[in-house]
Amino acid sequence: MGFLDKLKNKAQKAKGRGKEQAGRETGDPYLESEGRKDRMAGGAKQVGEQAKDVAKEARDTFKR
Repeated sequence: MGFLDKLKNKAQKAKGRGKEQAGRETGDPYLESEGRKDRMAGGAKQVGEQAKDVAKEARDTFKR
């Protein structure tokens, strides 16, 4: 939920970009689609983290 989770998500997105690019260059559609899947999963997790942050901020706002 914190900094490390966000960092892991960004690393997963970067790994996915690398696989996707390698798949394009080698003509391997499986590797390209696997990279796209990793990139999208990392992005979805990142959105989830952002939603958690917004919810926490809203909760903290109403506590005051």
